[in-house]
Amino acid sequence: MTFQSKAFLTLLAASAAALCATPSLSWANPSGEMKFAFVDIQRALNECRNGKSVKAEFRGKIERLQDRLQGEQSEVERIKKELEQKGPLMQPDQRQNLEDEYTRKLHEFEDDYKNSQADLKQKDNEMTGEIVQDIALVVQQIGQKNGYTMVMEKGSLLWAVPQMDITDEVVRAYDAMNVKPGALGQEAMSSSAGHFGSAAGPPSEPAASEAPAHGSSTITK
Repeated sequence: MTFQSKAFLTLLAASAAALCATPSLSWANPSGEMKFAFVDIQRALNECRNGKSVKAEFRGKIERLQDRLQGEQSEVERIKKELEQKGPLMQPDQRQNLEDEYTRKLHEFEDDYKNSQADLKQKDNEMTGEIVQDIALVVQQIGQKNGYTMVMEKGSLLWAVPQMDITDEVVRAYDAMNVKPGALGQEAMSSSAGHFGSAAGPPSEPAASEAPAHGSSTITK
């Protein structure tokens, strides 16, 4: 999968806006001290249980796709070789039939390759977007619980002290929930009170299908 940090930032910004618009929730630090942290979204995707599961699933899909396309390509090459070697000796109608078969098989292979790539990319974006959405909600929980003023994405930072990195905490918290990808976002959307698990969350969230088409992926990373 190839999501950049824009996916996380967009989802997190939308979620934060919804939270800030909820009167019952307070983001103020009682001490008045400003606290900042950052999350490495790509590492969180790679290391969380759901990210690993999705990566393994897609590896299987890619391997099966490669096997199928390899078979189709081999058949196209076989017909082409037969045309080159035997075509000149064939009757015109036989040669024409073989040429038609070659053209048909070639187009089928090209279409299958193109459509399969598009389907994989779409599924990749959808499933990665669901996990990113969940992670954004977990970050909100941790941020509110620990009184952070702001939690940023590592990709948007020029520099920060390592102690500000809460990625491990986010991964542990997400894994401890033991939910399917996208479950937190769906629960937040369906809850009129805006609660999921044991912490408060936004009353609504953008669907995973609305996640930006660019960003970090769990497939190829």
